[in-house]
Amino acid sequence: MKFTHLHVHSHYSLLDGLTKIDELIQKAKDEGCDSLALTDHGVMYGAIEFYQKCKKAGIKPIIGVEAYLAPGSRFDKNVKSDERNYHLTLLAKDKIGYKNLIKLTSIAHLEGFYYKPRIDWEVLTKHKDGIIALSACLAGEIPRLIAADKLDKARKRILEYAAVFGSGNFYLELQNHPNLKSQEKVNQGLINFSRE
Repeated sequence: MKFTHLHVHSHYSLLDGLTKIDELIQKAKDEGCDSLALTDHGVMYGAIEFYQKCKKAGIKPIIGVEAYLAPGSRFDKNVKSDERNYHLTLLAKDKIGYKNLIKLTSIAHLEGFYYKPRIDWEVLTKHKDGIIALSACLAGEIPRLIAADKLDKARKRILEYAAVFGSGNFYLELQNHPNLKSQEKVNQGLINFSRE
């Protein structure tokens, strides 16, 4: 069975990722992968290096970013401590998507920066074309809602994300972290919603 890692951080994800681009590509080759994504936190610093080195190694590069989505407006710099940013994994589907990822990360730094580069729902819906979105890790909005047993709100948000990105462009992201107790609960919730 073919497998592609779609949520991958490199050393460009400051204080989160450690692996260098060359090591990521070599590991993908060692595992028999023919494609690989790079989705660093809030930045695309490694996109060009990743693209060029993947091409040279015969690996299809998938350029993305794990965006920080502000719970309200990207301009709001007085967020309450209980309103944390959500993660959202975004992948460029084509050249239009790549350009929109660049716009989103630029806006996140220039307009939305508050401890982290943030976008909001308004700018996300404006620059959604050519992008495939994944519900992200446990810090994603939908996984947080599932973990908090807010299943009706989670269902509503899934439908909203699916409507924004369009058919075939929004996916529920499963991860395997056996040491995180809430991961199994969230995964089961995502599977149930997927079946629904």
